[in-house]
Amino acid sequence: MDTATPPGSAGLTFRDATDADAPALVALIESAYRGDSSRTGWTTEADLLEGQRTDEQGVRQVINAPAGRLLAVEREGELIACCQLEHRGDAAYFGMFAVRPGAQGGGLGKVIIAEAERTARESWGVTEMQMTVISAREELIAWYERRGYRRTGQLTPFPYGDERFGIPQRDDLAFELLVKTIGDRQSVA
Repeated sequence: MDTATPPGSAGLTFRDATDADAPALVALIESAYRGDSSRTGWTTEADLLEGQRTDEQGVRQVINAPAGRLLAVEREGELIACCQLEHRGDAAYFGMFAVRPGAQGGGLGKVIIAEAERTARESWGVTEMQMTVISAREELIAWYERRGYRRTGQLTPFPYGDERFGIPQRDDLAFELLVKTIGDRQSVA
């Protein structure tokens, strides 16, 4: 199991999640995005989607994906955040990013995304990070843009009718691809 404490993240531990972490990860992800608890943070999707965001099976698939990893972030042994990294050729996909609502707004997300970028670059030699964000989430997209991500205009339809991803409250939801250059071949070790 990898554990690390990147610079600027005193008190945080980053490690690869295990199957035993799945129930706690589901609870974390749900609390950050759905229901009333998510409204205490700013990343809520509660006005766009009801129902679940993920389940234990989905989290375990990410944990056990051969080309990926799910980073668990702990402070003093308590799970406070997570993110998925998946190797896709010259790029890495960044997803399943969640920070406990009460810990949002204090710079923790910036530290985590920077560590995810570093991890992807050093582990796989990738030069680009990719993610998809619900295009209606303008505030969240603006946050990613301040981190160097750019909108591509490339949209993927929301999976309407598949309640594993939630119950849409609008009929105009789509995912937009965001990308960021995180290195070049010469600077990758």
